This record gives sequence, structure tokens and C-alpha cells, in this order.
Amino acid sequence: MNTEINPAEHPFLSAHPQVAQMDPHQRLAKQSGVVMRFGRLLLSAGASSYRVKASMARMARAVGIEEHRASVSFSDIATTAYANGTFRTELYENRTFGVNANRIDQLKELSHNLHDDMAAEDLEEELDKIESQGPLYGPVVNALASGIACAGFCFLNKGGLYECLAVLIAATFGQALRRITLHRKFNHFAVWLLCGVLASSIYIGAIEAMGAMGILNVAQNQAGLISAILFLIPGFPMTTAILDLVRMDFPSALTRTSYVLAVMASAGVAVWGVTYASGWDLNVQVNHPMPWWLLITLRFFCSFIAAWGFAILFNTPWKVCAVAATIGASVNTLRTIAVDNHFPWHAAVGAAALAIGLLAAAVAAKTYYSRVSLSVPAVVIMIPGVPFYRAVTAMNNGLVTDAIAQVVQVFFVITAIGFGLAIARMVTDTRWIVDTPTDKLPTLESSSRKYIR
Repeated sequence: MNTEINPAEHPFLSAHPQVAQMDPHQRLAKQSGVVMRFGRLLLSAGASSYRVKASMARMARAVGIEEHRASVSFSDIATTAYANGTFRTELYENRTFGVNANRIDQLKELSHNLHDDMAAEDLEEELDKIESQGPLYGPVVNALASGIACAGFCFLNKGGLYECLAVLIAATFGQALRRITLHRKFNHFAVWLLCGVLASSIYIGAIEAMGAMGILNVAQNQAGLISAILFLIPGFPMTTAILDLVRMDFPSALTRTSYVLAVMASAGVAVWGVTYASGWDLNVQVNHPMPWWLLITLRFFCSFIAAWGFAILFNTPWKVCAVAATIGASVNTLRTIAVDNHFPWHAAVGAAALAIGLLAAAVAAKTYYSRVSLSVPAVVIMIPGVPFYRAVTAMNNGLVTDAIAQVVQVFFVITAIGFGLAIARMVTDTRWIVDTPTDKLPTLESSSRKYIR
């Protein structure tokens, strides 16, 4: 293969004479390496397969790669880059299955500002700055956000005051344990199992203690236990799995879905084990009647704090938390009113997801925030975690028919959320209407848009 390159024929090499002196293989290794690192940071932050591939293609164009092909799943990236008369293939195995919305937004902004003839060394420095940033919130705020979010969930699931208080305590300690164990690289299935056992046990202990003091009737406050472990719902990978499926990125969609089902089943088994040992019945639920105006006000408030809390768990900046929580609370409150008036539950969820997707797109167009950072905290409060955990409990108790009925509910609601978000993307982004291969490098244009921060 002829590797002699005429710098005059390549604008990038003309603009960077020091790079032109490098061996073509070394130069491509540098170019391909920074593109792979960009994709690795996005994937480990929880970005969808399409976002990873499309962003890598933009950076490949910026650093002078002539052709770039990538295969992305939830657990690995494989790329081949062609330039300078040679090619290079790289593989990366992802072992960080977390969520970092702030990093996704920063990488999105970097991708937006890319232009032709950029040096890989300069982009490495930008990635160093982004990767060096730690979590936005400390362990105390992170744990309290989980407790507050799950307490809001508890009210939305028709829980009373004492149930919400017990959920607040249980979910706070459960999330504290999850953060500690994940930072120590524990196996995710073991983490979900341990956190499920801890949160369930604390909730049962709190309710039993209040029952012993004569504050409440223990038998009427058992159903709230499920809300205590809703912080374990992997809402971010669940949503991106649906979007990957719509984009026909099947390897990523299937691996994400497998991960979601596995960790949720792990938590479900923990709940079943604790409730079986305690002799609790989670199907007993008591209504708490109140004036309509107060009910709607509390629904909005609890939807707001639930979405805000999950946004913090996703490491989202506080401004994005506020916007996502406002969108989620407004739309979810309208959804509950529609369901109260006998509008089909699944249709109401789909319409709400569509509205959230459109509102997120409108905000993302004017800011540096990504749609996923705005939409996922807003839709995650509609994910039916309660039916899923009840399905696991019913299956373990041999109630197969009841388990199937609960699973069907979960399936249709999650499908409705996915279709709502997908339609919103198709309406606002032509790249979701026309299937464009991501190995076709895009044309980069310098943008004068000033993002609102």
C-alpha cells in the first residue's frame, strides 16, 4: 500500500505541518484514538447508540479521518477508521453502566462546536477537562434526592403520609448503599439485590415501629414498600433501549433491555424474599380521600420532586433539573386528570410522553442541554415499577396468571412511553425520519448559535 501523502492535497496537513511529519499509521492511531475516547465517554455516561455513533462520526470528520465505521452496543464499541492511505480497527469494552447526564450535555456541546481541520491533541485536552469532572452532588444530597423522589412516587401510587415518611427513610439509605457499592465496582446484580433487601427491611421496620406505637395500622400501610425501592428502576437505560430499538440499533437495544430486566428482577427477588419472611401482603391498598384541588396540587408537587430527584441521581445540573421537573410535573398532572376521567391509561401515558418529547426538543433547541437529559427524568415518573415488582412477587408465589397480567400492563405502558418519545423525535428531527447511515461522515459547519446556560 502506498502511504506517501502530499500535504498540499490535504487541508488538514497543510494547516498542521507538525502532524504532516508523522508516520501515516501513527497519525491515524492518534486520530482514531481521540474519536474512540469520545465515544467511550458518551457510552459510559449512558448515551444511546445512535448518539454515540453520530457524535463519533462528527469528530472523525473534524480530525481528518476520511471514513469511519462504528458498531455500538451497551457493553462495547468496535470502530474502523480509514485515512492517510491506511486503516485502523479498535475495540473497547464498556464496564461502566452508569448515567452522567452532565457529561452527555458537555460532550454534546463539544460535538456541536466541532469544525474541520481540528488537531486530535487539542480535542484530547477538551476531553481531559470533561472526564476530570467529578459528580455534581455529594453522597448526602444524592441519597436524599432518592428518598424525596421515592416519597413523591409513594404519594402518586396512592400512599399516605406515614407511608411516604417510611419510604423517604428507606430509599435514602438504599441509595446511599448503592452509591457506595457502585463506586467500589460491585457487580450490579448484587448491588440491586443488596439495596432491595436494605430498603425493604428499613421500610418494614419503620412501619412496624409506628404500628407498635399505635400511630397506624400496619396491615393498611404495607403496599408502600414497593415505592421504597423504585430508585432501583433503571429508567435511563430503559428509555435509551426503546430509542435504540426505534432507530433499529438492535445490538444496543437488546443488550440494554437485558440489563434492565436482569437488575429489576434482582431487586424484585429481594422484595419478595423480605416480604415473604415478614409475612407482608403488598396488595392491600387504602385510599386516602381529599378535596380535588388539594389532590391535584399534591400530584403536581410530588411529580415535581420525583422528577427533580431522579434528575439529581442522573447527575444533571440544577438548572436542567428544574426544567425537567417542571415539564414532568405539568404533563404528568394532566395525565392523571385524564386517567381519572376514564381516558385509557396506556393512551394517556403515550400522549404524555409525546408532549414531554416535544417540550424537551423545544428547550434543547435553545440551550446546550440534550433532549435525553430533559426528557428522561420527566418520563421516568410514569414508568410502572409497582406492577413489575408485584409481577415478580406473584410469580414467586406461584400466581402465574396474576404475574402475566401485571407484566402485560408494564409492557404496554413502556411501549407507549417509547412510541411517544420516538414520535416526538421524528417530528422535530429529520434524521429520525430518513435513515442515514452513521458511517457517512457529516459536513461540519461553524455555528454562531450561543447556547443558554
